[in-house]
This record gives sequence, C-alpha cells and structure tokens, in this order.
Amino acid sequence: MSEDNFVLVEERGNAGLITLNRPKALNALSLGMVRQITAALLKWRDQANIQLVAIRGTGKLPDGSFAPFGSFCAGGDIRFFHQAALTGDPALEDFFTEEYSLNHLIHTYPKPYVAFMDGICMGGGMGISGHLAKNSIRIVTERTKMAMPETNIGLFPDVGGGYFLSRCANAQPGVGEYLALTGHMLHAPEAVSVGLADVQINSDQLTGLWDQLTAGSYPNRAECFSEIAINSIALRADSMPANSTFLSKIGDNFNHSTVLAITQSLEASSDAWAKDVAALLRKRSPLMLEVTLQLIRRARSLSLADDLRLERDLVRHCFHTKHLTRSGTASETVEGIRALAVDKDHSPTWNPARLEDITPPMIAPFFVSPWPAEAHPLRHLA
Repeated sequence: MSEDNFVLVEERGNAGLITLNRPKALNALSLGMVRQITAALLKWRDQANIQLVAIRGTGKLPDGSFAPFGSFCAGGDIRFFHQAALTGDPALEDFFTEEYSLNHLIHTYPKPYVAFMDGICMGGGMGISGHLAKNSIRIVTERTKMAMPETNIGLFPDVGGGYFLSRCANAQPGVGEYLALTGHMLHAPEAVSVGLADVQINSDQLTGLWDQLTAGSYPNRAECFSEIAINSIALRADSMPANSTFLSKIGDNFNHSTVLAITQSLEASSDAWAKDVAALLRKRSPLMLEVTLQLIRRARSLSLADDLRLERDLVRHCFHTKHLTRSGTASETVEGIRALAVDKDHSPTWNPARLEDITPPMIAPFFVSPWPAEAHPLRHLA
C-alpha cells in the first residue's frame, strides 16, 4: 500500500472524515500521515459547510481482511525513529515538531472533533484523540486498549502526555504519575473513569454512528455529544476490569519526589500489587523514569503549548543527550526501541542500570532547552 493511502480524507454531508489506513502497522503514524491529517484539519477549520470532524482507524481481521474500525492508532512509527536516529535523518526532527504542532491544532480546534478510539490507542494515537480539547468527543469500545507506554522504550509520555496525564482523574494525586511511569493499559470503563474518554459504545454500533454523524447537522459539541450519548453504555462499578485496582491502591506511593523513593515505597509494601508494580519499574530505564516523573510534576502548571515546547526539548535530548555524551546507539531511547521492536530480545541495556545510580545532574539538563526561545521549533504555539 502506498503511503499516499495511509490516510483517507473525505467530505460527506457536514462532516470531514479522516480514516487512518495502515492496519498492518496498527496505523502507526509516519511523517507523511501527520502532514495529511494536518492539511485536512487546516482546510476544514475555516470551511463553512464542515461542522464536525471524525477520525477512526482501520483494523485487520483474523482472516487477513480489513475492517473500517478495529485499531485506532498504535503511536508513532518507532522503527522509523530507530533508523532515522542511526542514520542522522533530519526527518526525525521534523516528525516531532510537526506531530506536536498537530496535537496543539486538535486541542484548539473550533469544531467538534470526534475520535473513534476503537482497539489499540497508544502513544501518538492518544495525541490525535483530542485529549482535553474543549470540542473533542472521545469514544471507546469494549475493544479499546489505551496506554502511554513510552517508558517501555526508554522514552517519556509525549504528544502532550505530560499535560493530559497530570490532569486526568481530576488530578487525583498519583494517578498521572502511575500511568506515565508504568504505561498501564486502560480498558474502556477505566478510560472513562479517569477522564481519558468521554463515552463508551459497543463496537458493532460504530459504523452506524459514523454514518449517522455525516447525515445530521451538529453545529456545536453539545448537540454532537447528545447524538452520540444515545448509543452509550451506562458504566457500572462491576463493569470495571480486574486490573483497575490501581485506582484504589495508588495511595501515597506515587507522591514521592523521585522514582527511586516511589519504587522503594512499593517494595516495602506487603501488597502483591505494589510489589509487582515495583518489579515492573525496575525493568524500565532508570534515567527516563526520573525524567518522566519530573515532566508530569512540571506539566501540571503549564499550558498545553508550554508543555509541548518542553516535550520537544526533552525528545531532542533523548536522541542527542549531549550532557551525557550520548547519541545513536548510546541513547536510552534507541536502545529501548532496539530491544522491543528491532531485535525483539526484550533485554535492553540501560545506562545507568539502577535507580540508585541516578543523580540530579543527569536529570536537570533534560529540562534546559537546546534552543533560544525565539528559535524554538514550536515557538508559534499560542
């Protein structure tokens, strides 16, 4: 399939429709896809006959055929990140600048933006789901698997993750930190309960709802949401999945000032859940866990524009960690991607290897921008 067909754009009735059409890669975002989505949104923003925008992702069925729904978006194309980092491809810099600009465009979009988050919705997929955008409507189904799992590859939850994770669950202490550090996968009821989705419907209703939105008139979010809510599922306490226990067990564990202190607190607990979480954290990059924790704490007081500028700084440091004289294969992020998606040995070699070996001078330079304010690649975000 040509990359030109990875994003299908259509105008139908009063709706602008975007379909991510790269199902073999779980609709992972390429630079070309980011540019196509951006171009469509900019065109429709000022187009009077377009009242709303809806976005979905195609899925792959067990028999090898494809369906109009099923996998929203698994995130950015991490194989491209790996190759570009090793070859010095400047498109890597363009990808993050343009992806974060797209995230901000969605956040400030003046028309209803309806995201059909069916199936996998992770990383960059969360960034195009309209989290905390005033006009977004985020739909999940019984097939939704939602997460910000970036620490698993030695990265941090970007695409505005610092902003929306620090504010989820009404900013209940510890929830954003837990989701950011562990990459915990949320199912639909959990996603709604922590404020990362608005409504759950059955997956067999998606096609009908998609068509319904193109046939009606929805000049504002309230009217659009009212139409969608007719199909919603009333969530009950007993509908929460078994792994939702984190909401009641986080307690004070994730309120400590460092990931080392968080992990030691969990290890000191007699609770099996806490020990399992501690063991998981011990497998992640100690360096990037501490960077992630500081991001969540700082982002709580930032606008989305400022958070995205900070994340743009961080991602540059992830691939070019000059203060640690690292780049290419020495990068935590490149090593993490290698272990997960390239060699698939799932045995990354982190440096430093232990949380106990992290020092403040290793963390602080990540939060110093490599650009002066007037030259920052996201200086245009308001």
